[in-house]
Amino acid sequence: MSTAEVGAVVVGAGIAGLSAALELQREMPEVVVVDASDRPGGVMRTDHVSGYVVERGPNTFQVDAPLLALLRREGLADSLVRAGPASRRRYLVKGGALVPVPGSLLGLARTPLLSAGAKLRLLSEPLRRRRDASGESVSEFVGRRLGPEVAANLVGPFLTGVYAGDEDALSAAAVFPGLVALERRFGSLAVGGLVSALSRRRERGLPGSHSAVEGLGPLARALAERLVEPPALGNHITSLRRDDRGWVLSMTGSGGSTELRTARVVLAAPAREAAAILRAVEPDAAAALEGIEYAPIVGVPLGVPESALPESARGFGFLVPRGEGLRVLGCLFMSELFHGRAPAGRALLHCMLGGTRWRGALDLPDDVVVRAAAEDLERVLGLAVEPQSLGVARWPRAIPQPGRDHRARVEAVRARVAAFPGLTLAGSYLDGISVADAAASGMRAARELA
Repeated sequence: MSTAEVGAVVVGAGIAGLSAALELQREMPEVVVVDASDRPGGVMRTDHVSGYVVERGPNTFQVDAPLLALLRREGLADSLVRAGPASRRRYLVKGGALVPVPGSLLGLARTPLLSAGAKLRLLSEPLRRRRDASGESVSEFVGRRLGPEVAANLVGPFLTGVYAGDEDALSAAAVFPGLVALERRFGSLAVGGLVSALSRRRERGLPGSHSAVEGLGPLARALAERLVEPPALGNHITSLRRDDRGWVLSMTGSGGSTELRTARVVLAAPAREAAAILRAVEPDAAAALEGIEYAPIVGVPLGVPESALPESARGFGFLVPRGEGLRVLGCLFMSELFHGRAPAGRALLHCMLGGTRWRGALDLPDDVVVRAAAEDLERVLGLAVEPQSLGVARWPRAIPQPGRDHRARVEAVRARVAAFPGLTLAGSYLDGISVADAAASGMRAARELA
């Protein structure tokens, strides 16, 4: 078995791993990225099907200040495209019909999504007593501060769209760390939000939702092309060990077996894969990582005649609260958001199924999940045409689910890993699941090592 000495090894070529490698590359030569997949980007994958630009993973992302700085440094900021004005119109399903999500105080006062009592309850938020939210679920925290109707009718559906999860199980401190911090410091979300808005001086990212001109998969490939050494794709890390000279990783792939010797290792793989590599070094940390639950997602993109859509489909999309009797978690109107995502006269709808609400969707045949999505679209949008299936994407472990003990779990894992010089973690399961959060995680890990 051959051995190569390198400056750093990053395990995982998703956005966290690519960001870590690009950051490390500024400080040292020979940064090697290893990934078992056939292309970089992790869940950031894009296919072109019959004239449609189809995202298989995330469809949009927020561009915060650290991600914007990375893209500018790598000459890729110009490839970003902001979602069109339609993105400001977002909907929830209520009674089988689309209801606009309130985007202002006036809209909140008029919305049928909340009762008159719930709206009055909102006004009393500054008067509510401060409590320790560290062990609360999202529904407990939001229900206590803003009222149970807000938790069930507004926040719950939002978490369905972002986490595909259950507001009764997700940790408030992990999902809404900023809001929990406001209560801890000011005793009120409203007061804290106002003070923060008036005193904010930090650098900002870009407003709105974004994609890239050719999709998120090509954006990930462009980031990978900025690496001096191309990612070693199709390779698995089979073991990690430490000796008196540093770290040794065994790697196998189509080219055979290789040992990589380095002083710095970033494990930027998903939690379970990182645990498998870490087990021989720190078994307790590995066991904690294995305990992080993930939600499955089945993505069902559909092409339809543009003329078949109602006026309500001229927006970002819709999410489905629990109890509506629908199988889709939500649907994005992708051709309304970004120009060129569908052929002329056609529209691209991206439906999401599964999540913690319907884990069994992952195992159903393609035609069954396509039919389920089409039937739900007929109920909600009145879509009476047969949609064109553009392929089904299945992610058995798509989105980390930070439970009530998540913050404590992550802190304990980090403390154990920190005992080993030159080793650190990155990924969406640590401090946030968004593209921007994962990228920031990678850059932060690289700075720790560099």
